[in-house]
Amino acid sequence: MSTLTSSVNISEVLSELGIKKHNAGTSTGLQNHDSSEHIKSYSPVDGELIGSVSATTPEQYEATIKASQAAFLEWRTTPAPLRGEIVRQFGEKLRKYKEPLGKLVSYEMGKSLQEGYGEVQEMIDICDFATGLSRQLNGITMHSERPLHRLYEQWHPLGVVGIISAFNFPVAVWAWNSMLAWVCGDVCVWKPSEKAPICGVACQNIMAEVLKENDLDEGLCCLVNGDYKVGEMMTTDTRVPLNFCYRFY
Repeated sequence: MSTLTSSVNISEVLSELGIKKHNAGTSTGLQNHDSSEHIKSYSPVDGELIGSVSATTPEQYEATIKASQAAFLEWRTTPAPLRGEIVRQFGEKLRKYKEPLGKLVSYEMGKSLQEGYGEVQEMIDICDFATGLSRQLNGITMHSERPLHRLYEQWHPLGVVGIISAFNFPVAVWAWNSMLAWVCGDVCVWKPSEKAPICGVACQNIMAEVLKENDLDEGLCCLVNGDYKVGEMMTTDTRVPLNFCYRFY
């Protein structure tokens, strides 16, 4: 197995993914927001500084949640197959960026290069699964006790879904949850691990291309960054009815 060690290659990888020396850590889709507090990311491969990401302030978190709530009102009424089409397009973008994103996962988290590619492949796989699922959100029907009446089962989106991912699965965990949430009509707010924030910015940059190409609302795909305090904002927020928090060892 191998890891990524060439500084020249790393520069090319970061450039291809739209990563700068300093990156705004709060995003509601296409709109990014900076702050004065920075999270520095060092590679465990060679100890080099990869870059920094701004931490989300309480005010920025509040604005992000409000944007998500507003986006949910329209996204929940979008037909599920059309929601699946957005996920399909994101999967195609991941195929395009698989090599640089896989290298970034390897370099920022410390996985082998093969495992970095594998994690991005997991993202692609869940996009394919969720795209198919978008045409299978059916419910059962049955006879009612009332004459000439039938009962049917109907699914309703929850709203804002919060995702807090672990450092050693810096991109796949977000994709597992976001792709399924999106096809079901929910919107997502993601807090990556503060040990791998650059990966989160890279994924947001890729998704931003899909959002722009489809003229989608701000708030559908959101990013916040920070330590446990930002995580607590999300997990204690009653406006976020579902949170996925992952710890891996």
